[in-house]
Amino acid sequence: MANKWEEYVEKIHYSERYSDDLFEYRHVILPKPLLKMIPHEYFQNPQQPDVLRLLTEQEWRGIGIMQSFGWEHYEVHAPEPHVLLFRRPKDLDQMLTQQAAAANGKPKKK
Repeated sequence: MANKWEEYVEKIHYSERYSDDLFEYRHVILPKPLLKMIPHEYFQNPQQPDVLRLLTEQEWRGIGIMQSFGWEHYEVHAPEPHVLLFRRPKDLDQMLTQQAAAANGKPKKK
């Protein structure tokens, strides 16, 4: 089963990023067989696992989704439960760069 899991994880599709004034978005499409292997507690109704609930970063990374820092699983699309919608603040990369520069500019404490 682990080999199948790895095979499906390699087939996860990541969309190009798109944005509005506030957020950067992308959608991630899971192979349908992978969706059937996800733990039932990740679904809105564990007794009838058909629509995922919103997943934490630890959970979506745990099923094999790989993205850079700051992405949030913010919406589920019931007609296509294998499509996960993600977003992060549009200026996150800029904010992180500025924070790193500010941290590097500060004198180190002894």
